[in-house]
Amino acid sequence: HGNVLADTETGESQTGVPSKGSAQDQYLLYWFSPSSPQILLLFQSCFVGKSIQLKWVSASDHGKCRKKQGRMAASGPKSSSPRGLGRRTTVGSAQKKTPKKNGEKDSNATSTVTNEVLEISKLPDAKADVQKRGSTVLGERNVLDGSETEVDALLEQELKVERENLRRKEIEALAEETLAREEKWREQEKLAKEEAERERQEEEKRRIEARKAAIEADREQAKAETQKRREMLQQALEKGVVSARNVWYIEPKNFKGEDKVKLYYNKSSGPLANAEEIWIHGGFNSWVDGLSIVEKLVDAELKDDSKNGDWWFAEVIVPVRALVIDWVFADGPPEGAFLYDNNSRKDFHALVPLTTPEEAYWSEEEDRMFRKLQEERRLKEEAMRVKMEKTARLKAETKERTLKMFLLSQKDVVYTEPLEIQAGSPVTVLYNPSNTVLNGKPEVWFRGSFNRWTHRLGPLPPQKMEAADDGSSHLKTSAKVPLDAYMMDFVFSEKEDGGMFDNKDGLDYHLPVVGGIAKEPPLHIVHIAVEMAPIAKVGGLGDVVTSLSRAVQELSHNVDIIFPKYDCIKYNFVKDLQFNRSYHWGGTEIKVWHGKVEGVSVYFLDPQNGLFQRGCVYGCADDAGRFGFFCHAALEFLLQGGFHPDILHCHDWSSAPVSWLFKDHYTHYGLIKTRVVFTIHNLEFGAGAIGKAMTFADKATTVSRTYAKEVAGNSVISPHLYKFHGIVNGIDPDIWDPYNDNFVPVPYTSENVLEGKRAAKEELQKRLGLKSADLPLVGIITRLTHQKGIHLIKHAIWRTLERNGQVVLLGSAPDPRIQNDFVNLANQLHSTHGDRARLVLTYDEPLSHLIYAGADFILVPSIFEPCGLTQLIAMRYGSVPVVRKTGGLYDTVFDVDHDKERAKAQVLEPNGFSFDGADAPGVDYALNRAISAWYDGREWFNSLCKTVMEQDWSWNRPALEYIELYHSARK
Repeated sequence: HGNVLADTETGESQTGVPSKGSAQDQYLLYWFSPSSPQILLLFQSCFVGKSIQLKWVSASDHGKCRKKQGRMAASGPKSSSPRGLGRRTTVGSAQKKTPKKNGEKDSNATSTVTNEVLEISKLPDAKADVQKRGSTVLGERNVLDGSETEVDALLEQELKVERENLRRKEIEALAEETLAREEKWREQEKLAKEEAERERQEEEKRRIEARKAAIEADREQAKAETQKRREMLQQALEKGVVSARNVWYIEPKNFKGEDKVKLYYNKSSGPLANAEEIWIHGGFNSWVDGLSIVEKLVDAELKDDSKNGDWWFAEVIVPVRALVIDWVFADGPPEGAFLYDNNSRKDFHALVPLTTPEEAYWSEEEDRMFRKLQEERRLKEEAMRVKMEKTARLKAETKERTLKMFLLSQKDVVYTEPLEIQAGSPVTVLYNPSNTVLNGKPEVWFRGSFNRWTHRLGPLPPQKMEAADDGSSHLKTSAKVPLDAYMMDFVFSEKEDGGMFDNKDGLDYHLPVVGGIAKEPPLHIVHIAVEMAPIAKVGGLGDVVTSLSRAVQELSHNVDIIFPKYDCIKYNFVKDLQFNRSYHWGGTEIKVWHGKVEGVSVYFLDPQNGLFQRGCVYGCADDAGRFGFFCHAALEFLLQGGFHPDILHCHDWSSAPVSWLFKDHYTHYGLIKTRVVFTIHNLEFGAGAIGKAMTFADKATTVSRTYAKEVAGNSVISPHLYKFHGIVNGIDPDIWDPYNDNFVPVPYTSENVLEGKRAAKEELQKRLGLKSADLPLVGIITRLTHQKGIHLIKHAIWRTLERNGQVVLLGSAPDPRIQNDFVNLANQLHSTHGDRARLVLTYDEPLSHLIYAGADFILVPSIFEPCGLTQLIAMRYGSVPVVRKTGGLYDTVFDVDHDKERAKAQVLEPNGFSFDGADAPGVDYALNRAISAWYDGREWFNSLCKTVMEQDWSWNRPALEYIELYHSARK
């Protein structure tokens, strides 16, 4: 097994390839244990021109070789006889096998089992046992009397037996290890089931407690409601009579609930004397159930002199729980009456003579109310359960579909068959070098492993890839996936021993493995940020910090956020806030509070020097100093608190100091394994701090691929392109969800998108005073700044009105001059086009939801846009985006006429309208096509609304990309 040889002159042990001997030296080289022909050729090259004899001998035959050597030395020299080997040597450390070419097998291999094994820890013992047995057998044989040929034949035979026995032992050991692995897997499954059962029992316990609390709450409510009704009904009872002389009366005089009675009315006694029809509109118990009695009266034709007047009557069923009957008379049914006799606005009230005793009645009434509340709660909970199940199903289906699309989106470079890699099964990797740096290379070699290159079996041997069978430009190779794999890792190279690599710009290729017995260890990510939605949101940064944290946490990783404890935080969104600890740093005490925001763990730092007691997030003259102090305090908190995160993720200029403070002060003081990831949300602010953070960060990102290209030439970015990546932002599908949105009138999914959007448009038109008509509606939700293309927004408003559309704008300007300009525009539009245009120049969260749902189009004509969330939210609500081709808008909106191939490459359908120029003709080109499609192809346009709504622009895919980036930073 080794490379330790004995020096022929001194007998000293030498390691490695022996040096060339003198010209007259002769050697008999015994190579212990099976090896490859390449190794023997290597040694032969070291003895060029020498007399060398090569023999393959097992380590167990070493003693036998010694006997043979001694015999040859005692009988005197013969032609080409070797000199003695000197002192006996031991076998050295295991030598690496030379990688085989694709499909090549070692003729002397002791086992055909390679990557199929899960663990081979028992194999050395098996081999040692075979070797010991072989040495014993050979030691007992008398080989001195046999010829050298016989000895060689015997050695070959024994070696063959040894290989077979070793292979049998190896297979037995593998079987035992596989069985042990399966037992461990079953044990893990058992533990998981037990844990799930404990969680189920805990959940059942909580449900029972909640049910008890709900029952008590319903009893209290029933009691309160009954008392309230009793007090209200008391007034009606005091007003109630059995008849009103010459106005009305009831026959028979004594009646009870469920009886049929005749109620007579003197038509000539009131304002209905000339009415052609008389109707009774009634209820009971002070109208407790609203309008419940509607009957038409007929002429009674009474001849009795005592009944003076024009009497009419109606037969009425007395309500079962009635103590008093309430009614008015009218000249028609409820939906068509104009004239009423309501007893001078006091209504008519008739006592029910035969009723249950008062206390018994109200006791029954309270019990009836309780049962009603219980039924209402049951129906509400059932509806909520059905809705939650549907929401969970839709989310799971979306996530599964997105993962599949994520894998397929790489198909122009790499994919696998099957697409979903199964642990314990073979997989074929297909690679298209023509779309990579290996384009045109004569050979491509696959180099892979598992579990992010940490699998205990080590990397797979390099494999030369072959042409795929489908005639495409793809190459293929296959590998067996271990049962304990959770991730498959690979790169590609031009040569077996390296050369040029395609390693996906330093990220490597990683594909998830399903069905394995091992799970990926979770990462610990700590975000240090100064904005967070919804507790302290200023712009899109706050949305990203919260939503990305939630998405990564949902993938079973651990996430914390360190955040300033502003005095302007919306604490109603913070759950379980409590004091955690305090520490001193920077000349002040810093109190630490902990709570949950949107399910994410947040540590709030509250320095007692008042830096964050300013009533705002930004806008102070010393903002740079405030946030610099916060960044340093956050790192000190991690150090003193004993935290050892894998990743520190900082954002924009405000937390950029984390990167260099960490490297300067904390890398060598307990946070050794931590890596820094820095994200640029907008390069327009704090370029100096951003440039310094780019220098010190291990990896850097920005919020879309196109924006990354647009800023690549910037002097603070260009030196660091090797670690700079663009990852498109996502939106939080729980916050932006038309199926569970309380601000839209009809919940909807892609299944009923037309119904939902129609109802939302009608509600939007009604709320804003617009004409209720079926017209194309363009929505604009934005900050009114030059970056957002305010000159294009103005032009688009007038263009939409020219095309007989409606337009709604929601937004405000931080610049008072721009705000006043739009105030004047709003006044002009509201006076000239008040039924089709409305500008709401403020921030209104509920109204934004209604606009996203009610608009047909959402316009985003930004001059530059790092990512943009508006177009993503629009598509979530089934509104079609109309955008300028820049930054993240270009990465997420694919023009229906021009981007079909680009969308196909992302496994998407075209989803909107886009334009290039930052001028009026550019806007017109996109907007005209959009509005024409609405007018001329409504069926096609409706299908487009469904398509955009089914696309997943959540954090599902970006979270996967960020996790890959985190792992890459740790390599």
